Amino acid sequence: MLLGIDLQSETPIYTQLVNGIIEGIARKQLLPGEALPSVRSLAGDLGINLHTVNKAYHLLKQEGYVQINRKQGVVIQLDAFPAADEHFRVRLKEQLRPLIAEAICRGMAKEQFNEISFEVFTDMINGGE
Repeated sequence: MLLGIDLQSETPIYTQLVNGIIEGIARKQLLPGEALPSVRSLAGDLGINLHTVNKAYHLLKQEGYVQINRKQGVVIQLDAFPAADEHFRVRLKEQLRPLIAEAICRGMAKEQFNEISFEVFTDMINGGE
């Protein structure tokens, strides 16, 4: 599993881990039932604190992307992933709002923003091909 972690980024490392794993699931690089590396193993591979990995895994569990059990460790959810319900749509709008505001401030047209959004969405659906 390849996760790009930027230690110089303003985005917290645990957030980068969560985002990277969700992106791996969206791209079908991480499949339902597949085990993720142990907390200790991933922390060692990335050179980060165990607690950071643990926090990311627990957030993924809260959101319904993974299951955590004592024998298998952290496993990509076998059943259905969380639905794009009203709660998710509200959170999505909140997260998009600053990106859209910045795009507007930089003079980006709505069509350009939509085109970029479509490109990224299509890239994820196609697995990054």
